[in-house]
Amino acid sequence: MNLGIIGAGATGLTAAWDAVRAGHQVTILEAADELGGLAASLKVGGVPLERYYHHIFRSDKAMIALIEELGLGDALRFHKPTTGIYRRGKLIDFTTPFDMLRFPEFSPVDAVRFAGSSALLKAVRDGERFNDLTALSWLRRWAGRKATAAIWEPLLRGKFGDRAEQVSMAWLWARIHCRTFELGYVDGGFERVYAALRDGIEERGGKVEFGKAVESIRQDGDAAPAVVQCADGSRYEFDQLIVTTPQPAFAKAAGLPADDTVWKNQYLGATCFVLELDRSVIPYYWLNINEPDFPFLAVVEHTKMIDPSVYGGRHVLYVGNYVEREDWRFTTEPADLLKAFVPYLKRINPEFDESWIKDWHFSKAGFAQPVVTPEYRSLIPGHDTPMSRVKLATMAQIYPQDRGQSYSVALARKVTKLIGAR
Repeated sequence: MNLGIIGAGATGLTAAWDAVRAGHQVTILEAADELGGLAASLKVGGVPLERYYHHIFRSDKAMIALIEELGLGDALRFHKPTTGIYRRGKLIDFTTPFDMLRFPEFSPVDAVRFAGSSALLKAVRDGERFNDLTALSWLRRWAGRKATAAIWEPLLRGKFGDRAEQVSMAWLWARIHCRTFELGYVDGGFERVYAALRDGIEERGGKVEFGKAVESIRQDGDAAPAVVQCADGSRYEFDQLIVTTPQPAFAKAAGLPADDTVWKNQYLGATCFVLELDRSVIPYYWLNINEPDFPFLAVVEHTKMIDPSVYGGRHVLYVGNYVEREDWRFTTEPADLLKAFVPYLKRINPEFDESWIKDWHFSKAGFAQPVVTPEYRSLIPGHDTPMSRVKLATMAQIYPQDRGQSYSVALARKVTKLIGAR
């Protein structure tokens, strides 16, 4: 078949890789000028580095299998990085179960309840039993009000803002149950995986075309091809089309009515600074910010996991956020936003000085984090769309997960099977 794929992220590239190996003609249309979608990279010290912090877990079987399949297994290494919490002006170790039990705001009873509720979530295999529950209501009952107020509520409010009380417990279960203490990273960055997919696709006759922002998707009758019109005036016809964009982007391109469920699930935007520094800022790989007045959610010092020598001696610090697209942290000019963040970095490390920053990069994405409420499950669209030759493969469909490279790979393989392209 002549297969079209919209989006050159993990889902689109994996689907194309499977399809070209099965002998199909494949064209990927990507709006940006780079591979990877939300896992796209920039360069630090000449080495690719993800625009938004990325790693995988030992449990990410689909991504691990793909990396092996591409001959990159020897480049995948697992690490045991450290985690901390910034709370009430202090850095608190939060890496091991023992650290968690010693959290300074916990009484012995609080510690036992926190540990017991976390162990329960690890043990429960079917997270959809939590579909109708909100995370904070469940946590207050089972983890206890003190542990919820100190640990969980600041994290959920930092991530979801005013929507924190609406977040589904099924979503939080997935974050706890499926994760491991060991984190995996590919030598030279995940760009190597996406470049290998692109090269393999092109070697087999497939095409990856950049700068192809889709304006419309149409199909005039079941026997007609799927037609894609791009903003640059180009037009394509396909026997089958897989769309990997967020639901609202697909709904707009397909001209779906405003009452169609595909519009109804909501997304937050993401913003992320990559700071190139001449020294370390925090003693951890990952630092959760559990202070309600901070304007960012987490600080991730990538070079606590990967040696700074890889990046020409630069220490790499991510400062990341999920925010509404109308929020000042999404709309402010990046240079002004960084200046607004600097005083908060000084609160984390009083010695921090802006002169430590030798270069910086800023990225933002409008549809990065689905807001997973108890109603979310019932609003997830199927892979079939009103157009018989068009399939949707998007983040919402990996529920109760919400995003992740491994889930995107698994989703791609499911959809290519559905259309007989694998």
